[in-house]
Amino acid sequence: MSSQDIPEENLPAERGGAVDVADEKHPFADPGLPPHEHRIQDIDERAAKRSERTVALLFTVSMLATVGFIASFVTLPIDQSVYIWPLGHISALNFALGMTLGLALFCIGAGAVHWARTLMSDVEIADERHPIEASPEVRAKVHADFRQGAKESAIGRRKLIRNTMLGALTLVPLSGIVLLRDLGPLPEEKLRHTLWRRGKLLVNMNTNEPLRPSDVAVGSLTFAKPEGLEEHDHDFNTEIAKAALMIVRLQPGDIKDPRELAWSHEGIVAYSKICTHVGCPISLYEQQTHHVLCPCHQSTFDLSDGARVIFGPAGHALPQLRIGVNDEGYLEALGDFEEPVGPAFWERG
Repeated sequence: MSSQDIPEENLPAERGGAVDVADEKHPFADPGLPPHEHRIQDIDERAAKRSERTVALLFTVSMLATVGFIASFVTLPIDQSVYIWPLGHISALNFALGMTLGLALFCIGAGAVHWARTLMSDVEIADERHPIEASPEVRAKVHADFRQGAKESAIGRRKLIRNTMLGALTLVPLSGIVLLRDLGPLPEEKLRHTLWRRGKLLVNMNTNEPLRPSDVAVGSLTFAKPEGLEEHDHDFNTEIAKAALMIVRLQPGDIKDPRELAWSHEGIVAYSKICTHVGCPISLYEQQTHHVLCPCHQSTFDLSDGARVIFGPAGHALPQLRIGVNDEGYLEALGDFEEPVGPAFWERG
């Protein structure tokens, strides 16, 4: 059915002005707006109802997708992967979050566009420019135009669209609110503690074998991790970033700090490998001076004197781990670090 088949009195009223004629004062004629062509929804209420249901369906799908986003965030484990052709193996959580949130936002946009293109008035209006400062008459006209636009959008009459749109717009922000779960009150006390406990064996990072005192030669540098921490663990990177150790053997007579000597075993000392400047891993050891150097910003620590800072931007000594030997002759921790490892954490509370 076209607009030519509808009696003139049944068509919506036209809005527009007459076409100006060029004269000496206005040398360019105003051609005006082209004739308005009515859409099928303007003349057939059944078509309008179909469009209304389509828009409502899009808003409803958006609501369901938002619920799916929240459910995925809460239920899917972070380490689960799925095979998606042609992407290959990807994170199930990331895929679910991206698909559901993308669908929720797309459906809101598609519903709004379809609503505007099929149900809202598409009559073009020409309006003269006016000063920036609005006069009372202009403000009254704006209010009248707003009321007219609200009336033509049928937001009051088409309650199905209005209610589903409000539901979709209300649920979508919940996606962002759910993401705030990862911002607090975590990390609680997690940064203050590591995996080191009394009785935890010191395991060589290279051989993955427990260390005996005889395995650590004088002047050598060995890196160790806590017993039970494996590279395939899902939290390996998080835990090793706090628990990584430097094991150095000194002559007991070369140790200047009394507490360092008391916390060592036969000159074997264990210090955190994490620099107290910005958290870089320390890996350079100078055998003759017993100094260790951070390769990032050259902070230097004296391992013979409580690992105090002797050069560079680091503000604190490296935390020391108290160690001993168990009944089987393996090196073991006698507790956790007494202060948090890493860059100036204690200054942040």
